[in-house]
Amino acid sequence: MSRDSVVDPAPYRALTHPPDARFIEVLDQRALPHVALPVKIADADTAALAIRRMWVRGAPLIGAVGAYGLALALDRDASDATLAKAHAALDATRPTAINLRWALDRVRAAVALLPADARADAAWREADAICAEDAAINHAIGRVGLELLRDIARRKPGPVNVMTHCNAGALAATAWGTATAPVFLGHAEGLPLHVWVSETRPRLQGANLTAWEMQARGVPHTLFPDVAGALLMRRGDVDILLVGADRVAANGDVCNKIGTYDKALAASDNAVPFYVALPSPTLDPALAGGDAIPIETRNPDEVLAITGRDSYGQTMTVAIAPPGTRAVNYAFDVTPARLVTGLVTERGIATARRDALVALFPERFP
Repeated sequence: MSRDSVVDPAPYRALTHPPDARFIEVLDQRALPHVALPVKIADADTAALAIRRMWVRGAPLIGAVGAYGLALALDRDASDATLAKAHAALDATRPTAINLRWALDRVRAAVALLPADARADAAWREADAICAEDAAINHAIGRVGLELLRDIARRKPGPVNVMTHCNAGALAATAWGTATAPVFLGHAEGLPLHVWVSETRPRLQGANLTAWEMQARGVPHTLFPDVAGALLMRRGDVDILLVGADRVAANGDVCNKIGTYDKALAASDNAVPFYVALPSPTLDPALAGGDAIPIETRNPDEVLAITGRDSYGQTMTVAIAPPGTRAVNYAFDVTPARLVTGLVTERGIATARRDALVALFPERFP
């Protein structure tokens, strides 16, 4: 396979590192879908802020931004103390997705034994390598998952109806996305597809981001409220669910955006296959099961208010509950392995079991 064949042809990138530059640019995803706003990140503090405030989000993407954040810190001061401090500060920004810690540890290991004057350049090279590998992994997941969509297309008339949740697209990664990669590749080859886009309350990543990506790539899609997912499955309107993951435990339990568990339950009840796109850096072999995954609790204001654009083109945030209302805002949930039909990885499809994951990724398990 040529290098060109894995280049994502999309007209947008969530993250770019201009050649030889000592900064990166990201799309501020808080501004989408209303405006594509590039933001320059030129220091480690801004990288941490971008992750914490969700200018960037998605497990692979925050890992990549974290890696560049360490490189930016070492540009200022390549001492052991700065390396440790920057690693800790970036790691603390988002606790659930394992890719962030994985990328930070990888950069730290690449520079730890080097002299101070060689560390920054080595960190930038390692961050670039992480990005390139992410794009290749996602493309490979796309090729593996595409076979699932082709198989459905061979067995039924009309388009293959794929349901998503949250945003596991190219905006959550360096290219292609994870759960969307099979869809994008299938659409490019002319496979008849239709995507059911779950709005994904409270931050609306489906409505704001996934729908934007589908529109940008010309993929037929329909937005639906989260609470309608089970009905769509019961009606027979869904052929397959494809979702991403923020962390997968050794036993196959899947941590993903809140609401994923609900859809897995409905899929099980309606005999709809439920697949999870799992790039290997998202696998956490150190955790025996999903109950040990830390679940991030975010600001309740995200539940109590909503942001959108009015008929005059003005973006505003408005309250949707009475003053003084209490709210809870868990950002993720855990889907038990028993509800997962399969894990779509860059090396093939695994059943959601430890032995199957060990067989595909023996080097990741002690």
